[in-house]
Amino acid sequence: MNVKLFVQIPCLNEEKTLPLVLESIPKKIAGIDDINILVIDDGSTDNTIEIAKKHGVEHFVLHAKNKGLSRSFSDGLDYCLAHGADIIVNTDGDNQYPQAKIADLVKPIIDSDAEIVIGDRETATLKHFSPLKRFLQKFGSRIVNIAANTNVADTVSGFRAYSREAAMQMYTINTFSYCTETIIHAGRKRIPMISVPVGANAPTRKSRLFKNMWQHIYKSGGAILKGYFMHEPWKIFVIPGAIMLLGSAIPFMRYGYLLITGQAGGHIQSLLAGAVLLITGFLFIGLGVIADLIKTNRILTENILETTKRELYNQNN
Repeated sequence: MNVKLFVQIPCLNEEKTLPLVLESIPKKIAGIDDINILVIDDGSTDNTIEIAKKHGVEHFVLHAKNKGLSRSFSDGLDYCLAHGADIIVNTDGDNQYPQAKIADLVKPIIDSDAEIVIGDRETATLKHFSPLKRFLQKFGSRIVNIAANTNVADTVSGFRAYSREAAMQMYTINTFSYCTETIIHAGRKRIPMISVPVGANAPTRKSRLFKNMWQHIYKSGGAILKGYFMHEPWKIFVIPGAIMLLGSAIPFMRYGYLLITGQAGGHIQSLLAGAVLLITGFLFIGLGVIADLIKTNRILTENILETTKRELYNQNN
């Protein structure tokens, strides 16, 4: 069996660092017969494309305007699938990741030990990570793993490998970044996923995804919550709703006791509190039922999209 690997590189004005990435991608990898490089240009205004062509890159996805990292990632997966990729490795154009570790990323997929492999930058040992950043990375990964029901060491690492089967099931909605969202979706779909240590190169520039750490926390937190809500609407709405319904009995019982003992006068607040809890509880349960129906519809839509992908991409290869 001929195993085809695609290494996709989302780029936005990476003319200075892209040569470092392209020159360090292995030319031969055990278990891989055909290595291809795809550059996804997300509206660059420099010489990124020209640099890529000079280094022998033949595969391109071109965005006339900047569409964001998440869209670039998705468009790259679609291109790789359409061109017969068996394994897809995603890396960055800023040379953050050590491309020599690509062999380590793809090995678990070749050995059928996993369908998705996430490169662990081992942030606890990185000198250019501050103690606060190390803590936030570890804490954030813990939250993502809870939401995804996974055990990934570095959930925001963009250095990762997908089998063809896993890539068929990937999609992104969040426009900020694909990293945490795809882990949550893959985890909830029970796609086998593991981490492998890869380390990281020294930074070449500041991130363009966010202006500062706090913006990153805000956007990442929103993506995690949204991903979890999509998969667990019942827990988000129905459980709190049931607690409110049960809780509404307490002020009602208090008022009933006061009424029986002739002390109810001036305690109308108990009735109001009970009514508010009762109405809010029913509203939450109603929202939970609606959200669960939407979830069911989303799953059916995902199945249709996956079937369409399989028919389209497998027919072309």
